[in-house]
Amino acid sequence: MRLQGTEIGSDELRDFSDWILAVGDGRIGSSVDGIEKVPIPKDLLINESIDPIFAIVESTYPDFISRCNDTGYLQKRAILAPTLDMVESINQYMIFLNQNPEKSYLSSDKICGSDQTYSALEHVHTPEFLNTIKCSGVSNHAITLKVGVPVMLLRNIEQSAGLCNGTRLIVTRLGNQVTEAKVLSGQMVGQKVFIPRMTLTPSDARIPFKFQRRQFPITVSFAMTINKSQGQSLSHVGLFLKKPVFTHGQLYVALSRVTSRKGLKILAYDKDGQITNEATNVVYREVFQNLV
Repeated sequence: MRLQGTEIGSDELRDFSDWILAVGDGRIGSSVDGIEKVPIPKDLLINESIDPIFAIVESTYPDFISRCNDTGYLQKRAILAPTLDMVESINQYMIFLNQNPEKSYLSSDKICGSDQTYSALEHVHTPEFLNTIKCSGVSNHAITLKVGVPVMLLRNIEQSAGLCNGTRLIVTRLGNQVTEAKVLSGQMVGQKVFIPRMTLTPSDARIPFKFQRRQFPITVSFAMTINKSQGQSLSHVGLFLKKPVFTHGQLYVALSRVTSRKGLKILAYDKDGQITNEATNVVYREVFQNLV
């Protein structure tokens, strides 16, 4: 559906869409030691890279320094990666390239009073320890922002105004308690909105206790995790596979965010840290067996 809105030849469109569907169904590539490998076409591959972050940024955001304040330029571009660590490294690099003054915001963290073990935990899990926790769906303790930086909402704020989890915005003004931003996606594109600090509680099952973090419910989105990119339509996508995908359909989700073949570039590494022309694919074919 994303590809059908582009002005490219029907043969090229069909070949690219068939390739993406074959990746999604696990019908392409070979198995090595039980691991599925998908060959990456040469025109999609980034072959040379002394600095991998520079290479993927230069491919996805060419001439960024001169166009970092261009809303239209930032609106349809993003770098996708499997893990939060890779995403944060790219976002920090991109924020550094933006020449506008920066402002940092720190969260207020505390153990939830409703937790049955609250009295014991409050002495063990100090605010300093809680500040170090990073997990999906919750802002980091420290957020550094600049005017012109694209961000993504991590919570539903006001659905009628289009402020939902996954909505992308661009920062237009930085206050102490409220951030002003312009909507980049959805039905409210161009609308200016105000983002307040909110109390967030992680739902990550790996954390054996409940705590609250009061922080802006946003994260910088020059780069985003593949899982968080679901629902996005982008004209330029850089897929950064320094580590392989690890869940069912993850590679398909990443490849299918782009609206044209020429807008997709992939930088993949093997287990030895060398650039490769293959990408790991995870598809559980039994999921499709009962589909009619």
